[in-house]
Amino acid sequence: MLATKIGLVDMTGTIDTQTMAAAAAALNIQVTRDLPQFWPVNATVSYIANKHHIPQGVWPVQIVKTLPPGEGGFHMTRHNQPYAKVIATPGSDEWTVDAAHEIIEMLVDPNGNRLQTSNAIQIVGNDVKDAVGRFEYLVEACDPCEADPYTYQIDGIRVSDFITPHFYDPGPTAGVRFSFTGAIQRPRQILPGGYISFINVQTSEVQQILWVDPNSPPQLRNLGPANGGSLRLHVEIHTHELVRKSRKGPSQETVAERHAYRRKLDQAAEARAALYV
Repeated sequence: MLATKIGLVDMTGTIDTQTMAAAAAALNIQVTRDLPQFWPVNATVSYIANKHHIPQGVWPVQIVKTLPPGEGGFHMTRHNQPYAKVIATPGSDEWTVDAAHEIIEMLVDPNGNRLQTSNAIQIVGNDVKDAVGRFEYLVEACDPCEADPYTYQIDGIRVSDFITPHFYDPGPTAGVRFSFTGAIQRPRQILPGGYISFINVQTSEVQQILWVDPNSPPQLRNLGPANGGSLRLHVEIHTHELVRKSRKGPSQETVAERHAYRRKLDQAAEARAALYV
């Protein structure tokens, strides 16, 4: 299998080279150690210091100051090659999680159109449960578990959790992981702060269950018919701004709780990952 080359590029000029190099090294560990345990990918991540010179064949992940309204992180060149843009907010390390998110999803589904058929789901109270029927799920490997509490660390750098192919299994199986950290505990579970998108074959429209606010129930959203292009681009146009706004302004108490929970997940994930080194 030919290796895919990912390049991390600072377009802002505000992130020091040591931080960029450390982030690229951690992301490289994630895509060479963690991701291939579950997804058939062969890739490397490196830091590209010169933003004006991206080597041929590299899929860039650009760290930017802002994105226009309605523009998500996933993009395609005119030659249908994927690249990503990630916002770096001053004083926040959120961008390393977002970069991991974009890299993983580009590697698992480079064209943003991969569908996986599995049991349908529905909102039941404050949770999402299986329903009668079948949906065609857009394979977005980080969306169901993308919220901050479910991240983990590699050499001090925060990265995104991601689902495994077992996420689409008909039912739970003992000893099976549905996300890398184990935060997702059953097939098709959506964690607070996450979402999942799918084709409802009865209506031929893209739908989504979005759990932006952990303090409120999930919501079912109709995103309309697919436009014939990338399904992931179609979803991001309708979703990215909502998710980005939901990340602003958590209380100090909430942040402390997230950090405490994240440390527990880090310890568990690092212990599991060590078994595969």
